[in-house]
Formats: sequence, C-alpha cells, structure tokens
Amino acid sequence: MIKTGEYNGATIIIPEAVIAELEAQANQGREIGFSGLTELQALCKLAEEGTIELKFVGVRPTLEQVKLASGGEIDALIRNVAIEHSARFITSDIVQAEVAKAKGLDVIYLKPQIGDFTPLGIDQFFDERTIAVYLKERVPPVAKKGTINEMQLIRIRDQPATDYELKSLAQEILERAKRDPDGFIEVEKRGITVVQIGSMRIAIARRPFSDGMEITAVRPIVDMTLDNYRKANVIKNRLTGEKRGLLIAGPPGAGKTTLAQSVATYLADNGFVVKTMEAPRELQVPDHITQYTMLEGSMENTADVLMLVRPDYVVFDELRKNEDFRVFADMRLAGIGMVGVVHAIGAHDALQRFSDRVDFGVLPQIVNTIIFVDKGEILKVYDVEFTIKVPEGMAGEMHLRPVTMVRNYETGDLAFEIFKYEGETIVISAPAQLAQVETPLKIPTAEKEEESSGWKITEREIQREIGRYTDGAVDVRMLSDSKAVVYIDDKDVPAAIGKGGKNIAAIVNKVGMGIDIRPRSEAEKPQQAQAEEELQLGGGIKIRVDKKQLAIISPEQAGKIVDVFAGKEYLFTATVNETGEIHLGKNSTIAQEMLKRYNQGDIIKLRPV
Repeated sequence: MIKTGEYNGATIIIPEAVIAELEAQANQGREIGFSGLTELQALCKLAEEGTIELKFVGVRPTLEQVKLASGGEIDALIRNVAIEHSARFITSDIVQAEVAKAKGLDVIYLKPQIGDFTPLGIDQFFDERTIAVYLKERVPPVAKKGTINEMQLIRIRDQPATDYELKSLAQEILERAKRDPDGFIEVEKRGITVVQIGSMRIAIARRPFSDGMEITAVRPIVDMTLDNYRKANVIKNRLTGEKRGLLIAGPPGAGKTTLAQSVATYLADNGFVVKTMEAPRELQVPDHITQYTMLEGSMENTADVLMLVRPDYVVFDELRKNEDFRVFADMRLAGIGMVGVVHAIGAHDALQRFSDRVDFGVLPQIVNTIIFVDKGEILKVYDVEFTIKVPEGMAGEMHLRPVTMVRNYETGDLAFEIFKYEGETIVISAPAQLAQVETPLKIPTAEKEEESSGWKITEREIQREIGRYTDGAVDVRMLSDSKAVVYIDDKDVPAAIGKGGKNIAAIVNKVGMGIDIRPRSEAEKPQQAQAEEELQLGGGIKIRVDKKQLAIISPEQAGKIVDVFAGKEYLFTATVNETGEIHLGKNSTIAQEMLKRYNQGDIIKLRPV
C-alpha cells in the first residue's frame, strides 16, 4: 500500500509488542517470524528514503503477559497503542479486527483475497512438465521434469540461488498462504515450514534444521479420474459393495495420492458423503469433500469428530505412525468405509505393517482389498481373507492356527499368507509354499542329512544369517525341509532374537523356514522333564510352566494388547486372551529368554499399549 502511494508521508506506528512477538517466533526457528522481520526491514528502508515516518511505540510484554497471550493480553497491548495515538488500525487477524471495531477504532482488515492472484515468484521455475523444484542457497536451482513413468533431474539455470532470493520467495509464499482461501500453513516447527497453496506443496527449511536455506516445491502434473485406470471397474465394485476397507500401497512417488483423490472424487460424485484425513492436506478434491487435518496435534481427535459427522467414506492419506494405523482400524471396525494410503515396496509389506499394530484376528475385517500402485498404474489388486488352517507347506510342523490369506483378485491364485508363529509374524509367499508342499516332510537320519545337498545349502545360509549376531560357532540341526534348530552361545541369544523377535523374524522370512534358536547349554545337557509349576512375580502377575507351554497370567489385563518387559528392557508385544493369559511355546526363543531374565532377578512387567 505504501509503494502504490496510498500512504506517502504517513506515520507508521509499530507496537513493541509486535517486535517482541516476531523476535520470539524467529528465535523458535519459525519462518513466519523471519518473514515479519523482513517486512519491518523493508519499512525501515522506506523510512530512510523519506517515503514514510516510522515509529516504534509502547513497551515489551512482561513474562506474565506472555503467559496470558492465548487469552488476548498481547493483542490488547497492540490495540492500546492505536487508541493512544488515534491511529488507523491495520490487521489480518479477524478476532483482533472485530475487537478493535468494538472499541471504536478505524480498522482495515486484510481479509483473505477472493479472485485471481498474481503469479508467485516460484512459479517462474515451473513449466507444464515440471513435477518438483529444488532451490538451495549457493546451489544452482534444479527441477524434476517428465512424467511419473520417466523423470529426470535437470538444472534450471547456472547462477546459484542466493539467501536474499530465497528469503524473498519464502516471505511471498507465507503471505499468499495467509491471504489465499486455498492456502494453509500445514507444519511450522523450528527450522521448517510446510505450506499448501492450491495443488502446490512447498517446504521451507532453514538452519538449524538444514545446513542452509532451502525451498522445495512439488505439484501434480496429471489430473486423473478413476476411469483412466485399467482396473477401474474392479475398484468401483469394491467401493460400492460390502468390502469397504481399501488399502492403496506403493513406493514413494508411485501415484498413490493421485489414485486416492480419484477414488474420493468418484465416491462423492456417486452419492456418498466423503471426508479426508491428511497431514498435510494435499489431496486435490472438489469443494464438497471436506479435508480434515490433525485436531490439536492428533488424528485420534480428528477421528472422534468424524464419528459424530458420520461420513460414508474417509480417505486417510499416508498412514505412518502407530496412532494412524490404530485410528484407521478403529474407524473401519465402527462401520465407516476407509481408503488408506501407505508407503510399501510390496503388498505383503503394507499388510505386515498393519499386522504389527492391530489385533491379528480382525485384520481382514479392517483391510479387504489391497491395491498396489507403481509408476502411476495399478499393477495388482489383492483380496484379503481369513481362515483357521495349517499354513500351506507346514503340515506336520504346525497345528491349526489363524491365517490371513492374500489372493490375486484376477486369477484367484494365493499370493502369500501371514500367520503368527511363536509370537512372531511370519509372511510366506506362494512360491515358497508350493516348493514345500512338493517335498514330503520327514525327519531324516544323520546319514541322510549328510547326503542332502539341499540341506547343506540351507544350513550354510542359516549359519551366515545367524552369524551376523554372534562371534561364536553356529550349530544348525535340520529337522525337516521347513524346520531347523540352531544352537549358539547363551550370551548371543538375545541379539539373535532381537527386540520383539525382529531379527529372527527377518531371518525366517529370508530363508523361508522355521528356525528355533536355543542356547548351547541346552545341547550340552539334556533338559529334564519338568512338572507344572507356578511362579509368583508380584503385581498380580504369575507364570505357569508345564512340559510344553509357558503361560503369563494377568487377569487385570484380559483382552488388552501389552508390551512385556524384563526390568527396563522390552521383550515382545502380545494380546492377553479373555481369561487373562498369554501362551508361549515353552521351548520358544522368547519364552526361554524371559525365563532366563527372570532367573537373573529381572522383574517381569506388562504394560498396556
């Protein structure tokens, strides 16, 4: 307004409370504080040129007033300056503007602008083929161009970006975010600000979060409807039928979000009430689809509101944190149709991320369909089913147990199975299962074991994988084509098992067979059969041990998911059944480790998740 001549020769009054607020924001690393200070510096320059007179008036707020800032204490200080000088009051804060009007002040409210905006400075780096632009001080700007199937990183210009240039762009971006109805400041933390303006997502990073000022801007280059996808009819049938738990999986940049917004638009156009849950909000959807973000920093709070709103479908963009998966599961089990987006390199990875966070038995009720996307195309659609059976290829090794089966929707062929084995989540793909089925399960003699070249290869592979966690010898004893017992030094057992059985589960998945890790002391002296005994642990927790099974008894935790600790060290996570018990195989690695820790004097504790 000053540059257009509207306020030539005017006296601009800046309350000291404003300076204090901007200084505090800048000290916290918030971009909006730096942007405000840049604006003040521009005003000082205009004052030096004689265009305006600039005054700093009032007092800095006290510590007590800062504590009461949320109640309007600092805003009152700013208004008082305008009252004392009978000055025109300019603000972009709607509450401040309304209170100032009520006080009788002459107010100019800089409301959100409706209508066309002038192009942003960062728009000069984009053309119709540009997907993302990367600007960093002292580095020539580069851009990612092409299509989702084929992208190249190209230098835009040879001249490096300067700190002043990036600060100017950042200030313009923040001002647009505040004035544009389609603009949001999604994340603002020390050293990083993430802004969404229309379809463009912009991240502004500065020290100390980054080693230099950087601006990254990303925007979609394709606007697709659901009908543009080859398998659109399959997805439509799922969405309008009873199977309303849809998971869209794929690697970063594969086109998951584009598909999710196509699904949301299709549902909204076909008579469904659709809402979204996003952090940050980046789906480009019609205005009649309301986009929600985290309420008071939590998606759980957002879910509580959506339960009252009662939509037909919720699109949850990017499941990452444990809370996200629990919220998705809770809303789906409440009967709301859910479409989730998750980063994964395969359908089994996406489902396993769920299985580690929600009750295994209800997994197929939460996720009925998995859509795997890569390079902007739907590669495969999977059905998720649940049954009680012996896992394929494990006959003779296991009893009946809950198994989640994932089938290729188009062919009906089994892709992989997920089940729990000795407290660990095991994923076995169909090719491994078929190989196991073709080979009869049998316990060979030592002589036949020597003659089995296939077993020798498997032994060496197991020795190599387990050897990463132990310096001592690794003795592998093959019991069958799908089962092996491994003896290692007692002190190396915890490292081989890993936190929550993570290491051994990874090895089992890699070699495609069951592995039972045991301390070498067991091999040196045969175990004597033990009668059932019960150990009191205190705190209402007991351990019952018989010949085959170890049970942790805690009636107070019945029906809950708990973390089991030995002293301060996490051992594993399990679900306490309705009778208040957790059952483990007595000779399982986790049970043996827990008994060992108990005998060493560690206190066994259960903590609800």
